[in-house]
Amino acid sequence: MSRKPIKSYISKSGEARTLDQDWFNSADLYQANKLVRRGRPVGSGNKTPVTIRLDKEIVEQFKETGSGWQTRMNNALREWLKRHSPAKP
Repeated sequence: MSRKPIKSYISKSGEARTLDQDWFNSADLYQANKLVRRGRPVGSGNKTPVTIRLDKEIVEQFKETGSGWQTRMNNALREWLKRHSPAKP
């Protein structure tokens, strides 16, 4: 598999350039010396970022469940909607 040539993020004067989305998309993730993933995983395209104010203890309890807490919160809201939404014709 061929990859794009590596773009330098250091200018000729030695200054670091602004990191753009291409840099983040091509970043490798390592744990210790082991490559865990290459680049950012492709998203579903079905998520909408929102800003919402929730009770502190609710957010803390979801975070205490570990990585993936936002997905679990999304699933909890989906279940609530299934139980409380009017029946669709």
